[in-house]
Amino acid sequence: MEDVRAILARNIKAARKRLKISQEELAARAEIDRTYVSGIERQVRNPTITVVARFAEALETTTANLLDGNSR
Repeated sequence: MEDVRAILARNIKAARKRLKISQEELAARAEIDRTYVSGIERQVRNPTITVVARFAEALETTTANLLDGNSR
């Protein structure tokens, strides 16, 4: 079973790339510090579900999609 932090990191980065936005832009949209975005993508941070929901909204997707291990 793949680590949920790895799944989240991969899905956030993929969604961010699809929207062609930087970590800085994502941070601004989600009202979260850019270094925190970087930490999540590098799998060194453990965001709360509330933060994941903020990312989902900023990335125009759902929390479920960000946590989906089958998304690629």
